[in-house]
Amino acid sequence: MEKTIKRYFPLFMLPTAIAFVVGFLAPFIYGVFLSFCKFTTVTNWSWVGFSNYVKMFSKGADVDVFVHALWYTSLFTLVTVLIINVVAFAIAMILTKGIRGTNLFRTAFFLPNLIGGIVLSYVWLMLFNSVLQNYHLTITSTPWSAFWGMVIVVSWQQIGYMMIIYIAGIQNIPGEMIEAAKIDGANSRQMLRYITIPTLAPTITICTFLTLTNGFKLFDQNLALTGGSPNRMSELLALNIFQTMYGMQGWQGVGQAKAVLFFLLVAVIALIQNKISRSREVA
Repeated sequence: MEKTIKRYFPLFMLPTAIAFVVGFLAPFIYGVFLSFCKFTTVTNWSWVGFSNYVKMFSKGADVDVFVHALWYTSLFTLVTVLIINVVAFAIAMILTKGIRGTNLFRTAFFLPNLIGGIVLSYVWLMLFNSVLQNYHLTITSTPWSAFWGMVIVVSWQQIGYMMIIYIAGIQNIPGEMIEAAKIDGANSRQMLRYITIPTLAPTITICTFLTLTNGFKLFDQNLALTGGSPNRMSELLALNIFQTMYGMQGWQGVGQAKAVLFFLLVAVIALIQNKISRSREVA
């Protein structure tokens, strides 16, 4: 059977490989090529070399917005990674203590993840503005009200998903290890520090990687909740690239160059985070 599987493996992989090339690899390579071109459509282009990359960092209003979006996104990602992972881990610890109604609580916390980002953001937008109007404010009154609004929405949506992953990791901790620690007189704090967290290092790596990349790539919640208001000061990087690509005439090439830079930035940060996290895992 093993020989048969090896023989026909390329045949079974062919549909997936074709879909990967057509749906991802070819558009990605062509997108990198277009970042060195001035174009209006993907077939109407002219080669301009690195001028799009130079223009991306040249002095001007768009550059200021782009730089603001860069550090604004970095701060947003840092805050959401910390909040989502700490809260999800805490909830997972509580829900693995055998309390009554555990399955109901797990379902309730996980449900927000099943709602689309656009729909979820519009619902929260109505909730935020219905409260803030009592103070003559809206969610987009300042860049920081928009910032914390997005943090709340994204955290509320993703905590349940990360909680499920943490619960799976906690339940896979060997019972013998826990019993041995209890026999040695370890208290709950010592159990958490020396048993639970080191054993959950691979799970923490996965959750940190997911929340990190999700934070940098966030688009739909940003578009629906704030739309970049006020004055494009609540734009995250993905929305900034979208606005450059489709909202600024003749800047399609610059938008594509931003997208390539965005990909490299997320890839490098994710690889560094993954390398650091894996180095702390228990062998």
